[in-house]
This record gives sequence, C-alpha cells and structure tokens, in this order.
Amino acid sequence: MTTIESQKKKSSSATVITLAVLLLVVLLTSVPYLVSIALAESPATADASPIFGVTIPAGYKQWELIAPAEEAAPLNELRAVVGNQTSIDAYQGGKLPFPDGTILVKRAWKRTQSPDFASATIPGAATTVQVMVKDSKKYAATGGWGFGRFINGKPVDEAQHRTCFACHEARAKGHDYVFTRLAP
Repeated sequence: MTTIESQKKKSSSATVITLAVLLLVVLLTSVPYLVSIALAESPATADASPIFGVTIPAGYKQWELIAPAEEAAPLNELRAVVGNQTSIDAYQGGKLPFPDGTILVKRAWKRTQSPDFASATIPGAATTVQVMVKDSKKYAATGGWGFGRFINGKPVDEAQHRTCFACHEARAKGHDYVFTRLAP
C-alpha cells in the first residue's frame, strides 16, 4: 500500500470516528429534551381519574356550549355542558351512539344571587368539572364511556367514580348513556 493510500484510509477512518462521536453527543444531549417534551404533552397520571384514567381536556373552556342546566337543592348549581368538535358534529347530525373521540365536559358552579340584578342568578364558586370520553373499546364495560369527576382540578376518589356509570345506565341508556340534549 502506498503512503497516499494509507493516509487516505487513516483520514477516512478518522472522519467516520469523528462523525460517530458527533452523532453520539447529539443523541445524548437531545434525549433529555425529547423526554421532557413527551412528558409535558402527556397527561399527568396524578391528575387522571381513578378506574378510567380520564383527564380534564386542555382548552375545554373554549368549546361550544351544548346546553345549560340548573340543579335544584341540595346541590343548587348552575351547569353548562360543552363538547369537542366530534360531539358537536354528532349532536347536530343526530348521531347515536356517539362516535369514539366524543368528549363532553360538564362545568358546575354554586348558584349565587346577582349583586347587580335582583332577579338574576349567576355562577358563584366552581364546584366540579365532570368529563365523559367515548372510546368503545377501552371502556366497553361501561357503555363505551370513561368518566372523570374533578374538584379544584384534582380527581375525586375511586368510590365516587364507581357511581358514574350506574347512574348513567339507569337514567340515560336509551340516549347512549348521555343525559344532556342539544339546546335549541
């Protein structure tokens, strides 16, 4: 082998080693960053409902209103059910059962007398956020629905979550386990 060929071979080997080291450095420095992004985008399990793993959906306060409601004593609440676009399309199209991907969120507040208008009742302190998620395979045992009930952003205990489906099954089975109808 000539000296020139030997130098080219050494130079080529050095280039490959340099590129391999550079690639390794890039990977090792990127992994923690990529892991932190993945963890930030996935819901925290501590904030997921027991049994179902349902979380409060991001941006739900900007979702379209499906219907308001007033709950009498002893709860004395004002409620509003909002839904993601899948639910709105299903309601408007009269589709039952609701398609997978439907998410309904019930927001509830204590009823409070308006300080500005004597005959008006307005939302007071927030009481709960309740979430229903349609996934017919994941939640097959509960009519295709997963449930979450949250107070101050934290899920209530497992015992309360065990009552969700039984109540919906007893009262709303004929409407795919959903109480709320689209407001006219």
